[in-house]
Amino acid sequence: MKILLLGKNGQVGWELQRSLAPLGEVIALDRHSQDFCGDLSKLQGLAATVQAVRPDLIVNAAAHTAVDKAESEPELARTLNALAPGVLAQEAHKLGAWLVHYSTDYVFDGSGSQPWLETDTPAPLSVYGQTKLEGEQLIATHCSRHLIFRTSWVYAARGGNFAKTMLRLAQERE
Repeated sequence: MKILLLGKNGQVGWELQRSLAPLGEVIALDRHSQDFCGDLSKLQGLAATVQAVRPDLIVNAAAHTAVDKAESEPELARTLNALAPGVLAQEAHKLGAWLVHYSTDYVFDGSGSQPWLETDTPAPLSVYGQTKLEGEQLIATHCSRHLIFRTSWVYAARGGNFAKTMLRLAQERE
C-alpha cells in the first residue's frame, strides 16, 4: 500500500509516520518538502503531488492549527483547512483512494453537556471551526471513501501542547 501523509512534523503526523510504516510505503511531507509539494497553501502543487504519488491512502494531518491566529488570517485558514482538504478529496476520488482527515471539535459551539456525536449539528463559533467544518463538507462532497476524525486536545512528546506548557510552567515556578 502506498500512503501519502501530509503534516509529517506536527504532533499527529510525527506519530503517524511510525504507526503507518508497517502498512506499506509512506511518503511523508510537510510544507518544506523538496521532492513533492506538501504545502497546503499551494493547491495546484498539492493536486500535482497526489497525481504523481498515486497513493492508495491519503492521510491529512496538516492544518492551520493556530486557533486565535485564524481570526486575523481567515483567508489562509480557509485555504489550509477547507480548500486544501477539498483538493485532496477530489484527487483521492479520481484515484479511488481513501482520504483520512483530522478535524476538530471546534466545529461545535461547546454548549453541550454530553460527548459530541458525529450526528450532532455543527455550529462553529470561530474562523478556525468554520474553516475546519467547510473542509469536512468538501471532503464529504467530493470523496465517498473518507474518514474524518474530530480530535480535541492532542498531546505528543513532540511539538507544543497544553500538557507540555503546564509542565514547563510548573518547573519555572518552583
